[in-house]
Amino acid sequence: MKRSDSRSVIFLAHRAALIDYATPILGSRESAEDIVQEAFLKFVPPRPETEAPEQPAAYLYRIVRNLSLDLLRRRKLESRDPLDETSYWAVPRAEASPEQNALLRDDIRQIAAILAEMPTETRIAVEMHRFGGHKLQDIAAHLGLSVATVHRMIHTALVDIAKRTGRDQT
Repeated sequence: MKRSDSRSVIFLAHRAALIDYATPILGSRESAEDIVQEAFLKFVPPRPETEAPEQPAAYLYRIVRNLSLDLLRRRKLESRDPLDETSYWAVPRAEASPEQNALLRDDIRQIAAILAEMPTETRIAVEMHRFGGHKLQDIAAHLGLSVATVHRMIHTALVDIAKRTGRDQT
Protein backbone atom coordinates (compact mmCIF):
# COMPACT_ATOMS: atom_id res chain seq x y z
CA MET A 1 0.00 0.00 0.00
CA LYS A 2 1.37 3.41 -0.96
CA ARG A 3 1.81 6.15 1.64
CA SER A 4 -0.83 8.38 0.01
CA ASP A 5 -3.27 5.45 0.06
CA SER A 6 -2.78 5.01 3.81
CA ARG A 7 -3.36 8.70 4.31
CA SER A 8 -6.53 8.49 2.24
CA VAL A 9 -7.77 5.68 4.46
CA ILE A 10 -7.02 7.72 7.60
CA PHE A 11 -8.76 10.74 6.10
CA LEU A 12 -11.86 8.75 5.11
CA ALA A 13 -12.02 7.19 8.57
CA HIS A 14 -12.00 10.65 10.22
CA ARG A 15 -13.90 12.70 7.60
CA ALA A 16 -17.26 12.85 9.41
CA ALA A 17 -15.61 13.64 12.75
CA LEU A 18 -13.52 16.36 11.10
CA ILE A 19 -16.64 17.98 9.67
CA ASP A 20 -18.26 17.84 13.12
CA TYR A 21 -15.07 19.36 14.57
CA ALA A 22 -14.97 22.28 12.09
CA THR A 23 -18.70 23.09 12.10
CA PRO A 24 -18.80 24.91 15.48
CA ILE A 25 -15.64 26.81 14.62
CA LEU A 26 -16.99 28.08 11.29
CA GLY A 27 -20.67 28.26 12.14
CA SER A 28 -21.89 26.30 9.11
CA ARG A 29 -21.67 22.72 7.96
CA GLU A 30 -21.11 23.74 4.34
CA SER A 31 -18.02 25.76 5.23
CA ALA A 32 -16.80 22.89 7.39
CA GLU A 33 -17.13 20.45 4.47
CA ASP A 34 -15.15 22.82 2.24
CA ILE A 35 -12.41 23.13 4.85
CA VAL A 36 -12.21 19.36 5.35
CA GLN A 37 -11.89 18.90 1.59
CA GLU A 38 -9.08 21.48 1.53
CA ALA A 39 -7.45 19.68 4.46
CA PHE A 40 -7.48 16.47 2.42
CA LEU A 41 -5.45 18.19 -0.30
CA LYS A 42 -2.88 19.28 2.27
CA PHE A 43 -2.87 15.96 4.12
CA VAL A 44 -2.46 13.70 1.08
CA PRO A 45 0.26 15.46 -0.90
CA PRO A 46 0.85 14.55 -4.54
CA ARG A 47 4.57 14.00 -3.80
CA PRO A 48 5.29 10.60 -2.27
CA GLU A 49 8.63 11.77 -0.82
CA THR A 50 7.03 13.73 2.05
CA GLU A 51 7.43 11.89 5.30
CA ALA A 52 4.38 10.77 7.20
CA PRO A 53 3.54 12.48 10.49
CA GLU A 54 3.91 10.45 13.66
CA GLN A 55 0.27 10.97 14.63
CA PRO A 56 -1.61 11.37 11.34
CA ALA A 57 -5.06 11.83 12.92
CA ALA A 58 -3.83 14.63 15.21
CA TYR A 59 -2.03 16.21 12.26
CA LEU A 60 -5.25 16.10 10.24
CA TYR A 61 -7.22 17.78 13.03
CA ARG A 62 -4.54 20.47 13.28
CA ILE A 63 -4.79 21.14 9.53
CA VAL A 64 -8.59 21.49 9.80
CA ARG A 65 -8.32 23.79 12.79
CA ASN A 66 -5.72 26.05 11.15
CA LEU A 67 -7.63 26.25 7.87
CA SER A 68 -10.83 27.09 9.79
CA LEU A 69 -9.16 29.90 11.72
CA ASP A 70 -7.58 31.23 8.51
CA LEU A 71 -11.01 31.31 6.88
CA LEU A 72 -12.49 33.18 9.85
CA ARG A 73 -9.71 35.76 9.69
CA ARG A 74 -10.22 36.19 5.96
CA ARG A 75 -13.97 36.64 6.40
CA LYS A 76 -13.45 39.23 9.11
CA LEU A 77 -11.00 41.14 6.96
CA GLU A 78 -13.30 41.05 3.94
CA SER A 79 -16.38 42.08 5.91
CA ARG A 80 -14.85 45.25 7.27
CA ASP A 81 -16.66 48.33 6.13
CA PRO A 82 -14.38 50.43 3.91
CA LEU A 83 -15.79 53.61 5.46
CA ASP A 84 -14.46 52.49 8.86
CA GLU A 85 -10.97 52.99 7.55
CA THR A 86 -11.65 56.35 5.91
CA SER A 87 -10.69 59.46 7.80
CA TYR A 88 -13.51 61.85 8.59
CA TRP A 89 -12.06 64.54 6.32
CA ALA A 90 -11.99 62.20 3.32
CA VAL A 91 -15.69 61.37 3.48
CA PRO A 92 -17.71 63.73 1.30
CA ARG A 93 -20.16 65.74 3.29
CA ALA A 94 -23.72 66.33 2.24
CA GLU A 95 -24.18 69.34 0.05
CA ALA A 96 -26.49 72.02 1.45
CA SER A 97 -29.64 72.78 -0.50
CA PRO A 98 -30.03 76.18 -2.19
CA GLU A 99 -32.62 77.10 0.44
CA GLN A 100 -30.20 76.29 3.25
CA ASN A 101 -27.50 78.36 1.57
CA ALA A 102 -29.86 81.31 1.21
CA LEU A 103 -30.91 81.09 4.87
CA LEU A 104 -27.28 80.91 5.95
CA ARG A 105 -26.40 83.99 3.89
CA ASP A 106 -29.35 85.87 5.43
CA ASP A 107 -28.17 84.89 8.93
CA ILE A 108 -24.65 86.08 8.13
CA ARG A 109 -25.94 89.42 6.83
CA GLN A 110 -28.09 89.88 9.93
CA ILE A 111 -25.20 89.05 12.30
CA ALA A 112 -22.86 91.36 10.37
CA ALA A 113 -25.40 94.19 10.71
CA ILE A 114 -25.74 93.55 14.45
CA LEU A 115 -21.94 93.53 14.88
CA ALA A 116 -21.65 96.78 12.93
CA GLU A 117 -23.99 98.46 15.44
CA MET A 118 -21.87 97.41 18.44
CA PRO A 119 -19.12 99.53 19.98
CA THR A 120 -15.77 99.10 18.21
CA GLU A 121 -14.02 97.34 21.11
CA THR A 122 -16.89 94.89 21.55
CA ARG A 123 -17.02 94.14 17.81
CA ILE A 124 -13.25 93.59 17.68
CA ALA A 125 -13.39 91.34 20.74
CA VAL A 126 -16.20 89.21 19.29
CA GLU A 127 -14.52 88.96 15.88
CA MET A 128 -11.16 88.04 17.39
CA HIS A 129 -12.74 85.43 19.66
CA ARG A 130 -15.33 83.83 17.36
CA PHE A 131 -13.73 84.27 13.93
CA GLY A 132 -10.04 84.50 14.74
CA GLY A 133 -9.98 81.88 17.47
CA HIS A 134 -7.93 84.08 19.80
CA LYS A 135 -7.84 83.48 23.53
CA LEU A 136 -9.36 85.97 25.94
CA GLN A 137 -5.89 86.89 27.23
CA ASP A 138 -4.71 87.78 23.72
CA ILE A 139 -7.82 89.89 23.08
CA ALA A 140 -7.45 91.66 26.43
CA ALA A 141 -3.80 92.46 25.67
CA HIS A 142 -4.69 93.73 22.20
CA LEU A 143 -7.48 95.99 23.49
CA GLY A 144 -5.71 97.01 26.69
CA LEU A 145 -8.51 95.68 28.90
CA SER A 146 -8.75 93.05 31.62
CA VAL A 147 -9.63 89.47 30.77
CA ALA A 148 -12.80 89.69 32.87
CA THR A 149 -13.94 92.80 30.97
CA VAL A 150 -13.30 91.14 27.61
CA HIS A 151 -15.17 88.04 28.74
CA ARG A 152 -18.12 90.12 29.86
CA MET A 153 -18.13 92.10 26.57
CA ILE A 154 -18.09 88.96 24.43
CA HIS A 155 -20.75 87.23 26.51
CA THR A 156 -23.05 90.27 26.41
CA ALA A 157 -22.54 90.66 22.66
CA LEU A 158 -23.27 86.99 21.94
CA VAL A 159 -26.42 87.08 24.07
CA ASP A 160 -27.53 90.21 22.19
CA ILE A 161 -26.87 88.55 18.83
CA ALA A 162 -28.80 85.42 19.91
CA LYS A 163 -31.78 87.48 21.05
CA ARG A 164 -31.90 89.61 17.92
CA THR A 165 -31.56 86.67 15.54
CA GLY A 166 -34.23 84.68 17.35
CA ARG A 167 -31.81 82.06 18.61
CA ASP A 168 -32.21 82.94 22.28
CA GLN A 169 -33.23 79.74 24.04
CA THR A 170 -34.10 81.30 27.41
